[in-house]
Amino acid sequence: MKPIIGINVDVVDGPPQEAQVQSNYFTAILKAGGIPILVPPMPDEDLQLLLSKINGLMLIGGDDYNPSHYKETPAKSTSLISSIRDDFDMRLVQRATVGSNLPVLGICAGCQALNIGLGGSLIQDIPSELPQSQVQHSSPHGWEVGFNKHTVKLSSDSQLSRIYQKAEVAVPTSHHQSVRRLGAGLRAVAHAEDGVIEAVEYTEKPFVIGVQWHPERDFEGNRQLFDAFVKQASGVNAAIAR
Repeated sequence: MKPIIGINVDVVDGPPQEAQVQSNYFTAILKAGGIPILVPPMPDEDLQLLLSKINGLMLIGGDDYNPSHYKETPAKSTSLISSIRDDFDMRLVQRATVGSNLPVLGICAGCQALNIGLGGSLIQDIPSELPQSQVQHSSPHGWEVGFNKHTVKLSSDSQLSRIYQKAEVAVPTSHHQSVRRLGAGLRAVAHAEDGVIEAVEYTEKPFVIGVQWHPERDFEGNRQLFDAFVKQASGVNAAIAR
């Protein structure tokens, strides 16, 4: 039976307020053999029930989470996501990871959500905090409007290294923030040439991985990751309460 993969959504302030997700995310799940469903913000009681019915969870990209989560004020370049999505995603991370073996794949801001939700912090703006970096983490025109491509080095003893069967991967990228202090249980398993953390794994869970790049923007180049995620989700019994 195909696994059901929940995908969180972006919330755009109105009126009228909208919930949306780029089609590349759910298309990647379909191509890898999963069934995607969208997970909008909801109360905790409903969320807990939903998490007991799905087999995996994907956390999508987007704007920036409020740095108040890690006791900082927003930098000048910080572009905050909707407070509704912010609140929900933090609750979602906690319930999908702590005390659960639900497979989770966090992409870009989804990777950052994993880290923040588990008590970590972020570099709020790579260009201003690492001005010496020669790595283009996003389009020359800014992270909001385009993508770039650069290489990341994978730790040899990581799940990602086993998944990609490579020590180095060229990835599509568009971000200006990244993991600084690791959240509880997380381990940095990929880095860019400038030392920026590009991926994390939850060491005590079967499959909780956050990647700073956008694998959905190059499905064939990252098929292994989506295949591994969906395969892992296929072995999760959705009827087990979490």
